[in-house]
Amino acid sequence: MYLISRLAGCLAVTAALAQSALAASPGGAAATRTEVQIQLCSPFADIERSLKLRAHGEPMDVWLFDDSALSLFDRGLRVRLRVQGKHAELAVKIANQDCAQVDPRMVPAKQGKCEIDMHGGRASGTVSLTRSLSRQQWTDLVAGRVAAGELFSPVQVAYLRDVARIWPLPPQLRPLGPRSSRAYVPASGPYEVDVSRLPTGEEYVEMSRKVPVADAQRTKDELDALLAGAGVTACADQAGQAVNKLKLMLR
Repeated sequence: MYLISRLAGCLAVTAALAQSALAASPGGAAATRTEVQIQLCSPFADIERSLKLRAHGEPMDVWLFDDSALSLFDRGLRVRLRVQGKHAELAVKIANQDCAQVDPRMVPAKQGKCEIDMHGGRASGTVSLTRSLSRQQWTDLVAGRVAAGELFSPVQVAYLRDVARIWPLPPQLRPLGPRSSRAYVPASGPYEVDVSRLPTGEEYVEMSRKVPVADAQRTKDELDALLAGAGVTACADQAGQAVNKLKLMLR
């Protein structure tokens, strides 16, 4: 029964990936990459030692924006601010999108993309639209002196209004964070491990790798085997980590 269940799960993921990666019509844009993501539940000190990781790049601070009911998250929308050194980026991420049908005019190449996110046994398309903020803009945003929607680019507003139908945003959004985030890489190997520490002290660890859509399931199997061989435990609940972070930051 276990083998049958696992085979069924693999077939379901493969079908989802194939559906999302279909060649687009002239009016659409095809997804070309999948980000395979695995949440890890071993202590990071053990993960760092077992996978021989080293810090990569500068650390960053990350804020998410939602209301006390997590209304945006429930609708598949994440509003995220990343600040790394002198660079600040405000992103709008809309889940459950069909990348094969995305109109490229709504997701300009220099301002956004549609990729497939693969979490455990689930794969879905996500549109990500970004814009840079000045120091004054992002400090006003996290201080509550300006609402997130007021800083959105015209492209971000247009997609939320005309495609996702999530506009205007709820009025009581607030900044959740900051959580510190640091990337780590192995001495050899094409994957990355991200460590997030919440203001409340909890730590979350995620392994990820971006690959062509056709290689996603094989890559996940290879990463699973690598983790098992290193004695690193993948979280049993792969889908629930994102909402757990939000709930903790709401406190």
